Amino acid sequence: MPNPAHSTPCWLIATFLPLPNPQRMGLLTKGTPLSWEETVQYLDYIKYLDYIKKHGIAQFINLYHRLKGREGDQLRWGDEIEYTIVKFDHEGKKVRASLRAEELLDRLIAGEEVNNLVGTANKFLWRPEFAAYMVEGTPGVPYGGLLACFNVVEANMMERRVEVQKLLKKDESILSISFPSIGSRDFTFPAHKTTPHDETSVGRSIFFPDDVIFGGHPRFKNLVKNIRGRRGEKVAINVPIFKDKNTPSPFVEDLSQYGEKADFSAALPDHIYMDHMGFGMGCCCLQVTFQATNVNEARWLYDQLTPITPVLLALSAATPIFRSYLADVDSRWDIISASVDDRTAGERGIAPLTTPGKWNIAKSRYDTTDCYLYPCSAKYNDVPLQMDDGIYNQLREGGIDEHLSKHIAHMFIRDPLQVFKERIEQDDTKSSEHFETIQSSNWMNMRFKPPPPDAPEIGWRVEFRPTEVQLTDFENAAYCCFVVLLTRVIISFRMTYLLPITMVNENMKRAQKRDAVLNQKFHFRKSTELSPACSALQNGLSTCKSSPEGGIGQCDGESNGDIAEMSIKEIICGNGSDFPGLTSLIRQYLDSADVDVDTRCTISQYLSFIEKRASGQISTLAHWVREFVDKHPAYKHDSAVPDETIYDLLKKMNDISNGRDHCPNLLGSYRSRTDNLIPSAVRRAEEALVMMQKKRPH
Repeated sequence: MPNPAHSTPCWLIATFLPLPNPQRMGLLTKGTPLSWEETVQYLDYIKYLDYIKKHGIAQFINLYHRLKGREGDQLRWGDEIEYTIVKFDHEGKKVRASLRAEELLDRLIAGEEVNNLVGTANKFLWRPEFAAYMVEGTPGVPYGGLLACFNVVEANMMERRVEVQKLLKKDESILSISFPSIGSRDFTFPAHKTTPHDETSVGRSIFFPDDVIFGGHPRFKNLVKNIRGRRGEKVAINVPIFKDKNTPSPFVEDLSQYGEKADFSAALPDHIYMDHMGFGMGCCCLQVTFQATNVNEARWLYDQLTPITPVLLALSAATPIFRSYLADVDSRWDIISASVDDRTAGERGIAPLTTPGKWNIAKSRYDTTDCYLYPCSAKYNDVPLQMDDGIYNQLREGGIDEHLSKHIAHMFIRDPLQVFKERIEQDDTKSSEHFETIQSSNWMNMRFKPPPPDAPEIGWRVEFRPTEVQLTDFENAAYCCFVVLLTRVIISFRMTYLLPITMVNENMKRAQKRDAVLNQKFHFRKSTELSPACSALQNGLSTCKSSPEGGIGQCDGESNGDIAEMSIKEIICGNGSDFPGLTSLIRQYLDSADVDVDTRCTISQYLSFIEKRASGQISTLAHWVREFVDKHPAYKHDSAVPDETIYDLLKKMNDISNGRDHCPNLLGSYRSRTDNLIPSAVRRAEEALVMMQKKRPH
């Protein structure tokens, strides 16, 4: 089996990374956002779009060269969980999304600011999300490289949930789910009307009122308006309907109830129709960001994790209901993709291109990545990339290598959607705001994140983005820890999971299908040699000799002979012959480390849970929801999920997530030893081990 002794483990250092200043709120820049019409008008004056792109690239070039030599950053990581605030109407047996996010966030962030003033560490941070019923929670500081940190993740998530619950009213709750009734009749409290015929409406949706968009910052409404403005029409989302025994065939929804003049011309037969960004960005997700040792390791991990993203999407499937209809998919991915698709008709290939220098673009700006970043991976980039030659040449002339230049230039075929009038002229040696304007609105399954120019404590990072949020803190912690431990396996054993990008794209499509975890096969790399530079160890696992610690290299040759179609169970648990499974590799990695008993117990619980979910012994949330709906007496097996069914479903979910009920079919019988503190003895022991590692010759 692989031997990790040849590389210095980077899980050993326990240093922490401050998260963004509450006043900045990530990309929630203060200022006056320009509408798309204003942006186009401004373009005539100073060639604004080209200006933003040119200066965004200049900012990246400056940042890259200033920080490309940054070395020795240790593993620091954190999760982001999005929550839905719900309000139960027990008398009417209906549950609505509660639009209290801004009120709650004001109080939560005020608490953070008080802690900052008095010098008390924040255990968690809270930020706004797209909808007025959503909040996002993160740990107050990132987790460090101590293995014992894996034992505090779940405890932190539990405390986060309790922190919000303290502020809720008696009939309210907070759930880490995507709300199943988004866009259905009377789905919010307080209720708001749609304004599809009002020219001042930002979304003009027949289902999703403007007032349901978070109003505490202009960014969110401006995004909706600018996506519609650039596209030239509302977004069109069509999700295949689940055909139950009483579902009409073809299924054609009567949308005349929304008014004679309502525009639903984009609705397709046998599909659930939606028409607003909120149907995608109003769903909740789970994301993990981790820091790499240097820029090369970040690029390498970005590539190696890209083929893993469909596996986690299938394994975490949790979203089978949209607009109170059962869908024939289990995940939200394609729905979000369509909800922010700002491509014009010409860019989508359904009308002539009318703008010089534009392209037919195959995907929405929210979709799977189109290329790998590390030179060794380039031969698997089998998707043609549209690129602006001027942007690409600017990057190359600025000293950026070919593969990273192609990635950036491909992202920059997109126009900026969020521009602030006061922030146009910037110092490109000190700011990265124009770069991030476009980078942060390319929502892919993986994200390569350069260090912020004004935060010297933050290094090169990678964000893992596909995972569906889970109902309980145990599940969310299990998935987060699994992904982070997998990065340690990849680095320590120099594992490679590269596939042709076309196969990753196909896997992402398969991962969203109903019960994909049980019924779909996925392209996956298992064994045999890759090339003279990338070879397999004695057990046949594919490994890479051109990994970052040896400097950027180039793999010669090409072989796809060790790629097979495997089930999620085989990928996670092994196939009994030439592939041991990802959880087995993680256990071997842990065997090579000195792990305290409680942490090893917790991780073992997580790995066992994931194995049982992969094998079908424990249901995904999507499968469990379908079974609940199917057995509910109010459901008529016609694909329409009644308010009463959703009320009972979310009531059950609320009891499970708060520990008042337990469902073995969904969770098994696991109980971790999570704790909100790392024992001082464990910390001292691991810190001593760090010092020993530092003294060893490399």
